[in-house]
Amino acid sequence: MSDEHLIEHRVSQQELLRGHFLHAFRDTVRLPNQSLATREYVVHPGAVMVIPLLDTPAGLQVVLERQYRYPFAQVMIEFPAGKRDAGEDGWLCAQRELWEETGYTARQWARAGVLHPVIAYSTEVIEIWFAKDLSLGTRQLDAEEFLDVFTATPSDLMTWCREGQVTDAKTLTGALWLQNMLAGDWPLTWQTLA
Repeated sequence: MSDEHLIEHRVSQQELLRGHFLHAFRDTVRLPNQSLATREYVVHPGAVMVIPLLDTPAGLQVVLERQYRYPFAQVMIEFPAGKRDAGEDGWLCAQRELWEETGYTARQWARAGVLHPVIAYSTEVIEIWFAKDLSLGTRQLDAEEFLDVFTATPSDLMTWCREGQVTDAKTLTGALWLQNMLAGDWPLTWQTLA
């Protein structure tokens, strides 16, 4: 089945912003009905999100963060995540972000999939990684990074998602993956670090 009746073709492109992190464009596109329209969007380098699983005497916990997000002027509950450096492998980025933000390293990793968080106006792709067999060390936050690290049960996380205390799209998607993985419906293939 062809998608040609849905595809828009770029006619021209105007750069709107080249910032430290974001790169924004306004394109003129030809629609399938041959009309012209504009599309504004942000080019993003990509990111990773880690769902860290911590075995404790009280049972399974997930490692989460509380971080102030300036555009919304509020503290959000999130899974550890971060932007990929140019040319950086997703798995290496996941390992780096988990350690830098939380202090944890993991011996076992599983790639769950990808998430396109804002398809209407960004090229951002977030790789979803699970990590387990965790060891706690010293975290290495960036100079401009301030966040709290804490643990919660998967049940508590699901409650917070349902009640609107967790509204971050990547963390909501991570909670869906976690729920289905724990139910045995979405199995993962684990890799062990040497």
